[in-house]
Amino acid sequence: MRIHVVDHPLVAHKLTTLRDKRTDSPTFRRLADELVTLLAYEATRDVRTEQVDIETPVTATTGVRLSHPRPLVVPILRAGLGMLEGMVRLLPTAEVGFMGMVRNEETYEAHTYATRMPDDLSGRQVYVVDPMLATGGTLVAAIRELIKRGADDVTAICLLAAPEGVEVMEKELAGSPVTVVTAAVDERLNEDRYIVPGLGDAGDRMYGTAG
Repeated sequence: MRIHVVDHPLVAHKLTTLRDKRTDSPTFRRLADELVTLLAYEATRDVRTEQVDIETPVTATTGVRLSHPRPLVVPILRAGLGMLEGMVRLLPTAEVGFMGMVRNEETYEAHTYATRMPDDLSGRQVYVVDPMLATGGTLVAAIRELIKRGADDVTAICLLAAPEGVEVMEKELAGSPVTVVTAAVDERLNEDRYIVPGLGDAGDRMYGTAG
């Protein structure tokens, strides 16, 4: 597994405002959207392309376009939805799948309650978006499902990561074609499995605590 921490002043600036507990939900959603676009720019450096011949207003030339099968973007519900628009803005021709996952707050294990994506992902580059790589359980379960369906190149895009979660993914997904792109790897997890210093519960901060 490969992990890439995006070191850029704009990334650090937006992440700092996301961390601030005074940042309200509308601002949090907007900044998360902007930040994921910056992360996606780095995450798609190796997106697969093919050559194409075109005519400019001046002459004929050769360019590139995204190859088929098209990339698949998979947000992890619910907080991953807040990152979806930033991804498809950068990859407007990508297809979108969904995975609904919930963490048992006693065992901290992730359980899948809904999926909506192709059964066969052979040859597909898949971009999984989830704000937090905390314990690693949710992303490990999600990525295993994608690989089971044939995905051979998976990139997880997270706003923040904890070293414990990175370690779990490196152990559980050893030898798998997985890359993690994040704005920062923080200090640790606390006793409640929240990232420290972190930014709190990303889903609650995006959408409130209703339900």
